[in-house]
Amino acid sequence: MLKSKSFLAVDFGAGSLKLAEFEVNESGGLRLKRHGTKSLGAEGAQESTREATILKALQELLAEKGVKAREVNVCAPGFHVFSKFVKLPPVDASKVTQIIQYEAQQNVPFPLQEVVWDYQIMGSAAGGELEVLLVAIKADIVEGLFRVTDSAKLRLNLADVSPAALCNAFRYNYGDLEDCTMLLDIGAKTSNLLFFDKGKVYSRSINLGANSITQDFANEAKLKFDDAEKIKIAEGFVSLGGAYEEPENPHQAAISKIARQFMTRLHIQVNQTMQFYRGQQGGSAPQRLFLSGGASIMPYTAQFFAEKLNVPVEYFNPFRNVQIDPSVNLEELALVAHSLGEVVGLGLRNLAHCPVELNLIPETTRRWQTFNEKKPYLIFTVFSLVAVVGAMGLLFQKLADVKDKELVANVLPGLDPRRAKAAEFNQAYGQRNAALAGLDRATTWMEDRYYWADVCAELRRVFIRTEDITQNKLKTDTGVWIEQFLTMTPRVEATPGRPGAGVDEGVAAAPSSGAIPNQISYITLVCRAVNLQNVVSDANTTIIYTLESQLKASPLFDEKGTQLQGSIYVDDTTGTFTFGVVVMLKHPLKL
Repeated sequence: MLKSKSFLAVDFGAGSLKLAEFEVNESGGLRLKRHGTKSLGAEGAQESTREATILKALQELLAEKGVKAREVNVCAPGFHVFSKFVKLPPVDASKVTQIIQYEAQQNVPFPLQEVVWDYQIMGSAAGGELEVLLVAIKADIVEGLFRVTDSAKLRLNLADVSPAALCNAFRYNYGDLEDCTMLLDIGAKTSNLLFFDKGKVYSRSINLGANSITQDFANEAKLKFDDAEKIKIAEGFVSLGGAYEEPENPHQAAISKIARQFMTRLHIQVNQTMQFYRGQQGGSAPQRLFLSGGASIMPYTAQFFAEKLNVPVEYFNPFRNVQIDPSVNLEELALVAHSLGEVVGLGLRNLAHCPVELNLIPETTRRWQTFNEKKPYLIFTVFSLVAVVGAMGLLFQKLADVKDKELVANVLPGLDPRRAKAAEFNQAYGQRNAALAGLDRATTWMEDRYYWADVCAELRRVFIRTEDITQNKLKTDTGVWIEQFLTMTPRVEATPGRPGAGVDEGVAAAPSSGAIPNQISYITLVCRAVNLQNVVSDANTTIIYTLESQLKASPLFDEKGTQLQGSIYVDDTTGTFTFGVVVMLKHPLKL
């Protein structure tokens, strides 16, 4: 449990910045000491001005609320985050990380070297498949959040994402609900829909946010975005449709229609997600809906979704089980409590184990934090070393002067004859080594004259075993063969446990800086197999990993150095797919 000192939770949303200061109470629970919200305006949604805008808002809130805490957990905005639930086939625990990394490469829409990603196994399906939440965010986004907190003189502990923080806050406050419940968080640029069903959690990010209401109204009324936002908050409501008298206020009339159009689009996405959850995820029918997020309190929003979904609708209270400090104004808190689910979820990460624990702080940021903490000690150490080295340098200089005089007088005259003898010896020794090397090469060539025939025969046996094994597993005919036996290279740089980490099809891998010249240690294969995904969903993955395991089990190939490589390319015209394998020879062939 954390010490009793207070700590911060900050949600960097698309439309507003939410801050809360917590501490651990006497019973080990969470106590809210103070909170604050600051609108980011149109500048907060633009990448070019966002970092400066959120820094200014954070500094103003810290000053206004008199915050003294320095430790902070932050939440990245939904529109910056990629999240997806994926199902993995039942595999050994040792293979899980390798397969999830492969799935991340296939699903994340950015190169993995440009993102920070994390995952959590959420459970297993009835068929034994693993249900995994995969989350990724561009590294430069998180580094920007670190710069903001560092500039505000805060220490960043972890970077979470909205769905995970909302999940933890809901479980903490509504853990007594057992039947299927939905939580809809309506944000400025994106919305999050979460399902809680008998211990299971499923979430989806919907690319619809209430900023579109403000922008459409601003365009229609020819107003600036910030002015339109103020009018929307003060006068806007959701039209309930049907026969009703239109408001006399032209702004209210326009906003109510635009808001209903937006809520209708959002309802369509919610309904589609419900159908997917029940059909593909095996979930139950939702029995209630909780609303949260800044846009959820627009009048008649709850009535709209209650009518459309035909379930009870209420507002999410993230402080249901959180102690409120007496100094907090409860009336002010009630006005914004619906939008503080993420900060409560962030605060809970400092208490104990949470249902979802992700951290998207890049390794570079962690190293920089560690360096900054140790910098004063390093500076003192450097100055101390400089002083010690300087004193020792003066002493050794005096000793060197004395030894130099002895060298000139006694040693140098006898060196020339010995140098001549050393040159003769080195020449004879070099000739002897050259003769031995030639003898070794000739011996090796004689020993290896049948080696490649053995390697080719072994590859044939491996591919035959692979077809037999996969046919038994998949209960259908399979076919896998070598399409290209690419240029044999010296030792390649392969990333253990990571399929798809290097070579494009038809191009040999480049040797690493540690390659051994005049020696063949690796061969690169481009394989083709019959595409059976339409017959068995995981057939292609089964074929690939079966071939890899058979190659690793071969007595001629090294298990650690033999890896899948490149991406899977499916050829719909031929009904086949290709993939790459790098095979390391246990007995390299010297040239």
